[in-house]
Amino acid sequence: QVLLVESGGGLVQTGGSLKLSCATSGRTISNYQLAWFRQAPGKEREFVASISRSGGTTYNTDSIKGRFTISRDNAKNTAYLQINSLKPEDTAVYYCAASSNNGGEYDYWGQGTQVTVSS
Repeated sequence: QVLLVESGGGLVQTGGSLKLSCATSGRTISNYQLAWFRQAPGKEREFVASISRSGGTTYNTDSIKGRFTISRDNAKNTAYLQINSLKPEDTAVYYCAASSNNGGEYDYWGQGTQVTVSS
């Protein structure tokens, strides 16, 4: 069992920045690929970014490239999502997830943290 707890969300103005954190506990987190997803009001949950077990490989969806950066610190059992140049369309609940099979399926999910961007 892996427990994921997101934090760092909030209300920011357009153009602002936030750094989301995903604290993990339970099994050795270096055995899991980690990712961030988001779900905007009235929309389906969408993939944002992922990071490999060692942190050496990252993948971002095209819509956020250049603005979002995923990272992890396995020694601290924590993953991060740095979000810059926020836009109103980034408003969503952001979720952290862990995969034991390189992203084929995400086995564990956090409860989410709300990001709201005002125009």
